[in-house]
Amino acid sequence: MSILSVYIISDSLGETGEQVAKAAISQFELDDYDIKRFPYVLNLKLLSEILKEASNESNAVLFYTLVDKEFIEYIKDFTAESGLIAVDLLSPLIAAIRESTHLEPAREPGTIRKLDEAYFKRVEAIEFAVKYDDGKDPRGLSKADVVILGISRTSKTPLSMYLANKNIKVANVPLVPESVPPKEIYEVPAKRVIGLTNSPTKLNEIREERLKALGLPKGSSYASMERILDEIDYAEKIMKKIGCPIIDVSNKAIEETAELIISILKRNGIKVFKD
Repeated sequence: MSILSVYIISDSLGETGEQVAKAAISQFELDDYDIKRFPYVLNLKLLSEILKEASNESNAVLFYTLVDKEFIEYIKDFTAESGLIAVDLLSPLIAAIRESTHLEPAREPGTIRKLDEAYFKRVEAIEFAVKYDDGKDPRGLSKADVVILGISRTSKTPLSMYLANKNIKVANVPLVPESVPPKEIYEVPAKRVIGLTNSPTKLNEIREERLKALGLPKGSSYASMERILDEIDYAEKIMKKIGCPIIDVSNKAIEETAELIISILKRNGIKVFKD
């Protein structure tokens, strides 16, 4: 028996077709086979050349994942005349979903690649948020879509991660009276900076709970009202110097604050919302 030649034709990368082909081949005691993948087949001339090559093989099978009806019909006509064995991997699935949802398919080549790109952009934004969380590296401030400033317990990190999941690159910087803020925060355009604040009472409650969770005694200056008022005053002076908007998060859920930030960025002409 001659070597099995498996042809994979796709209007995108062809990875799906190749994985399906390998899954099918694994069901046979077949060591002698060759998989030839042809990605981004977007014109009939190239398609025709591949089909002719496959039909000249003595033992070939064709798997294809195409959405263009003209291309699919072309393959059907060619295989009917040549006897080449071909399997349409995508059309039955599209037809099943169409029947179930009563929606019409877009039939746009490469859409899975676009979904993959969106996924990787989201991963990149999440990695960015982790890397530049809590002022770890001021060099990231110039690369961020938005920089979030605030004192402790104003939800900087949860907000950063929430926005990162919407493909927005966020860096956040804690403002502490004992520490001089990085000079880079004054170099970022004010329209890319958001300040966060919270009510003294709410901060007192949150910090008391934080101390309890850490097993630390009550009465720490961290949760004292005097300390909190000093921190709020210090942070607001910096935010006003920068000229950035300040959001009071005391009665807002993370999602609500995030939407406010997104709307501010959009209003400032910053196109970052890529979800």
